[in-house]
Amino acid sequence: MKKTLSLTALVLSLAASASQAAPASPSEAIKIATNAGCMTCHHIEPGAKGPDGLAPIGPAWRDVSAKYQGQKDAQKTLTHTVLTGSNPYDSHWKGKVSGLAMPPNKVAISEADASKVVAWIMSLEAKKK
Repeated sequence: MKKTLSLTALVLSLAASASQAAPASPSEAIKIATNAGCMTCHHIEPGAKGPDGLAPIGPAWRDVSAKYQGQKDAQKTLTHTVLTGSNPYDSHWKGKVSGLAMPPNKVAISEADASKVVAWIMSLEAKKK
C-alpha cells in the first residue's frame, strides 16, 4: 500500500511539474510569440508606444514579469489568460495600455507553447532605472 501511495505521489508531482514549462530561449520565445501574433500587442521593454502614438495595446512583458514575480501559480494563471483571454471589466492594466482586454488565443498558440513563452516572460527582470 505504501508503495502504491508513493508511486501515485510521484506521478502527481511529475504531472504538476510538467505543466510548469521551462523557459524557452529568448529567440525561441520571440519566434513562438511572433508566429502566434503576440508581438502585435505586446513589447518586451516598457515605454514603447502603440499605434498612432497611443499607449501600447498590451503591457510590456518586463512589466508583466515584475507584477507577477513571487505570486503563487503565476505561471499557470498567465498561461490560462493567454489561452482564454482576460476580463475587460477587471483590467489591472487600466490607464497603462490602450487595449481593453486580452482576447482568447487558443486558436493561435498551443498550451505547451504558451507555457514556454510565459515561463520566459517570468524569467525577465525589471529594467534598472
